[in-house]
Amino acid sequence: MKPGRIESLLIREAKESPLLAALIDPENFTLQKAGTVARAVEKLGVSMILVGGSTISNQEHLDDIVIHIKRHVTSIPVILFPGNVTGICRHADAILFSSLLNSTNTYFVIGAQAIGAAQVRKYALEAIPMGYIVFSEESSVGFVGQVRGIPPNKPAIAVMYSLAAQYLGMRTLYLEAGSGSEKVIPPETIASVRKHYQGLLIVGGGIVDKASAQRAALAGADIMVVGNLLQSDQFERKLSEIIGGIRRP
Repeated sequence: MKPGRIESLLIREAKESPLLAALIDPENFTLQKAGTVARAVEKLGVSMILVGGSTISNQEHLDDIVIHIKRHVTSIPVILFPGNVTGICRHADAILFSSLLNSTNTYFVIGAQAIGAAQVRKYALEAIPMGYIVFSEESSVGFVGQVRGIPPNKPAIAVMYSLAAQYLGMRTLYLEAGSGSEKVIPPETIASVRKHYQGLLIVGGGIVDKASAQRAALAGADIMVVGNLLQSDQFERKLSEIIGGIRRP
């Protein structure tokens, strides 16, 4: 399967400059707030909006959130980032079709994917094949996904998983520190993965200011993800600083 329209767009843009993604978790956003934030981040220069979370249970609210976001943005894609089959929605532009590679439960490695694949095909969603690696067992995704967390200061282990993802045909790789994590993935670990992995490299968790985003970008991340920051009163100012800090002239 070749890259689709959205994936090809991200690949082209990432070659020009590191990108920023805004993650909206429907569990934490009302329709009004999601629409307001979506409009704001698009104006600031965010390249995509991810919609998803580890504990989504209300699919009707998910549908409403995606529809509402798409009414408020005009030039950036809305991409699903599901933590389970309950995170699939027909109204999105694409889906990060991911395998939680270091989960101890095969359901999150391939079981949920097999169940959700029929829906993805039925809805004609563009699937972006992605390996998902979680470093923190203490985060929501670590707990729900039953991961065996990778030590952040052991880049060789992260490289092993990243190569496995590449050889399995996953053109995108997501290194996840964990939502709301106070511990970011060390730049040395990102750089080691970047050296060996050929594909879009996403880094999330702990990207809360210009400095943390710059460190990830300089280490080789193609896409940085901000999530919890969007719930703060000062998110527009900080987001503007982050985008200015990672964008190549």
